[in-house]
Amino acid sequence: MSAPWTIAIVGGSLAGLAAAAELSRTTDAEITVFEQTAGPLEGRGAGIVVQPEIEYLLSVSGVQPDAVSVALGERQLLHRNSPPRTFAMPQTMTAWDTLYRTFRATIPGVDYRQGVTVTGVTPGEQGVDLTFADGTTSTWTLVIGADGIGSTVRQTVSAAHPQYTGYVAWRGLETEDELPTDITSELTDRFTLYSANGIQFLCYLVPGPAGETAPGRRRVNWVWYINASEEAFDGIMTGQSGRRYEYFLPTTDVSEASMATLLMLAETDLPPLLSRLVRLSRPFLQPVMDLAGARMRRGPAFVIGDAAGTVRPHTASGTSKSIADAALLAQAFRKWTAGEPLPEDHLRLWEQHRLRSLEDLAAIGIARAVASRLGTRDSTPVWDRAGQR
Repeated sequence: MSAPWTIAIVGGSLAGLAAAAELSRTTDAEITVFEQTAGPLEGRGAGIVVQPEIEYLLSVSGVQPDAVSVALGERQLLHRNSPPRTFAMPQTMTAWDTLYRTFRATIPGVDYRQGVTVTGVTPGEQGVDLTFADGTTSTWTLVIGADGIGSTVRQTVSAAHPQYTGYVAWRGLETEDELPTDITSELTDRFTLYSANGIQFLCYLVPGPAGETAPGRRRVNWVWYINASEEAFDGIMTGQSGRRYEYFLPTTDVSEASMATLLMLAETDLPPLLSRLVRLSRPFLQPVMDLAGARMRRGPAFVIGDAAGTVRPHTASGTSKSIADAALLAQAFRKWTAGEPLPEDHLRLWEQHRLRSLEDLAAIGIARAVASRLGTRDSTPVWDRAGQR
């Protein structure tokens, strides 16, 4: 009988849930997830494209992908002064909170602890020591950092730091039947896109707040990328409360000045349909950041998902990348037992493969941003221009 072993997963969002699900299926370890948020987690990604990795994790978790997603049939390209152009392009969409609830329900044997903050990670020869905000410590066989772009675990594994890219992503997520029907009728069953110099706007339907997929109960998800200079960035990320946010500005703390600038840009730079949608929404914001992948492990400490490195949202691959990181790491430990040396050959191949995939996806995302003149040096800082009016 093999010795018992333990895994601590730092971060309880989608990457952490994927790691918990995969490792609970492939190993006999005792798994604990530590999530620092005490209450309900906020959806940091809102709408998500259902990629094959997501379909895989849903299927092996016993969930039919079409039960937690919305199917689209067309792509619609909008213009300010001419009719839209539409063409067939099937896609399937879901939402961050829908996947979170679904994956959370599929790991009953995992100890999921909220309101617990990890402040220190110290790998050693016999495991990894975690230090918590209350001053306590504990030792684990393996530690997996799934704690996002601001990862505490990454500070032990890699010296990489996030860099602002020169544009932000304003987002909205509104229930379908709370919007005028003349707006929703134009957006239903379509992926809607509008681009201009320094901005890009995407819109599509996702499941409702409780995972509903029936017409009227779904949500209209929109993302508006806007170029903003380094100088303007600090002001954008400062809420009405005066708090300076790092990676997510919630609806409840968007400043009056930022909201006024956003509404002004909606009026002057968007087609009428999208301008009205923004005015009827409660926006929140994420900056678009680059975090280059350098290393994904140090001894028995690992990082996956955005903790390991980011890809631009234009690849629609952030969640699927996290799931692949987790699934392949779990495979590397499939036949391993505690007390044996770490499976170095498998782990080396895992890290090389995942870093190569990260590098390729990151390059694709940057190329797509440049093609849309987002974050490029020769692009107009649209946010700054509006603020100077």
